[in-house]
Amino acid sequence: MSTPLDAADTADIGQRARTIRRRRGLSLEVAAGLAGICTSYLSRLERGERRFDRGGLLSALAEALGCSVIDLTGQPYLPADRAGADALATLPGIRVAIYDAPLDDPPDVSARPVAELVRRANAADAARDQNRYALAGAELGTLLTELQVIAATGRPDDRRTALAALVQAAHVAAAVAEAMGHQDLALAAAAREHEAAARLGDPTLLGLARYGWAQTWAKVGARRRATSVVAESLADLDVLADPLADYTGPAEMAGMAHLISAKLAARAHRADDAASHLDHAAELAERTGERNTAYQHFGPTNVALWRVGVGADLGGGGAVYERAMRDAPDLDVLDSATRSGNYHFDLARALVSDEGDRDAEALRHLDTADRYAPQLIRHNPIARDLLGGLEQRARRRVWELDSLRNRFGVG
Repeated sequence: MSTPLDAADTADIGQRARTIRRRRGLSLEVAAGLAGICTSYLSRLERGERRFDRGGLLSALAEALGCSVIDLTGQPYLPADRAGADALATLPGIRVAIYDAPLDDPPDVSARPVAELVRRANAADAARDQNRYALAGAELGTLLTELQVIAATGRPDDRRTALAALVQAAHVAAAVAEAMGHQDLALAAAAREHEAAARLGDPTLLGLARYGWAQTWAKVGARRRATSVVAESLADLDVLADPLADYTGPAEMAGMAHLISAKLAARAHRADDAASHLDHAAELAERTGERNTAYQHFGPTNVALWRVGVGADLGGGGAVYERAMRDAPDLDVLDSATRSGNYHFDLARALVSDEGDRDAEALRHLDTADRYAPQLIRHNPIARDLLGGLEQRARRRVWELDSLRNRFGVG
């Protein structure tokens, strides 16, 4: 059997939870009751005998302990490879562009032609979609700044074009910051994205911004705020959504809003609401067909992938996995390393919850997720916790585990 991973290296969430609980002076019984779980379950989580395979569990426990999700996860993590280090190096420029350049008071700098900035924003979004975060963020700070200059001082038509590109660039910035574990910057970038979209007034881009903002709020455990943002989006988009129109942007964003609503409902243990939102999304997807406005890949295939993630959040375990194998979604339809990586990660989460019976399959999917989207997976606290759980339960030395440990930069 291989040596168990050090708690600090595997982002041992259970150990952090126990330390914070004791410092708060809370008993197991009280903390478990506040988190909505049984005492024995919390005890096993703290001892590392159960893993944090659901984001909702992290949020609930952080709220119960009166701390942030980041206090439990220990983010951000040191980069494990050159690509991670290069992605991390893009954040200072993004931070300056977001915090030091308000939309109404951009710096006095020259900007390139707006058409060139639009092209570069689209290229950054395409790189994000393929999990190439270092490339996506490489010049994002400069790009954000120049777009904000034109949005504030350019000709009217250029201002609108710049605002649209700014929504896209800020969406990428939030994704890069979030993937690297810098949730404060991700929230600020998502807020800037929403501000630009609200000024523009385009329903599709406003829907995209609200979707991204809700996801970012959910990441830090602010489920009430996330739910409020996405509910506002649905109220606007459901009226405008026409899945048979020539331009299906509003319908696609309505579908994405239903998908994030399903995930939020699952994390709040509202299985019926989650199923209802998934069904609404599926109905829209059947009528729009496979689309990809704003690199969101809305359509029947993506809805099938989201079903797996929502099912894992609801604790569906092996049943979720078996349904996914029956549905056999074709990932080539999406041509997205990020979505493919997330899908295999969700399959691993579902399998790990079966208490070790299917750990070999879970390991295979975690390995596949890492090969599709290494920067996304290696900095994910739940992925790191799952790796620690698989290591702890392994009865013999397994090459795949050792390889993942090396790639994650732990142990």
